[in-house]
Amino acid sequence: MAERKARITVEVAYALPDRQSLVTVELDAGATADTAIMHSGLLENYPDIDLAVNPVGVFGRRCTLDTVLAQGDRVEIYRPLEMDPREARRLLAARGRTMGRDED
Repeated sequence: MAERKARITVEVAYALPDRQSLVTVELDAGATADTAIMHSGLLENYPDIDLAVNPVGVFGRRCTLDTVLAQGDRVEIYRPLEMDPREARRLLAARGRTMGRDED
């Protein structure tokens, strides 16, 4: 009788300014971030995702596509930054503002 391969359940997330997608997938143990993304269907739903450009991470920590996942991990596909955060802070400081402070 064939031995059953262990399975893990992970989530794959991608967010745009106006909506977020969170997909749960079940994979063989030892699966990578790349495998989870491919099985999630997000690449078909969001053709703007380019894994050669978009960084990925697990629970907010950047990783590579060949990172092996564990039970319960959340793979996140990040959008490219529109502006370098340091430059954004400089521009806000020049206007007398700080990040996180509401406009008056």
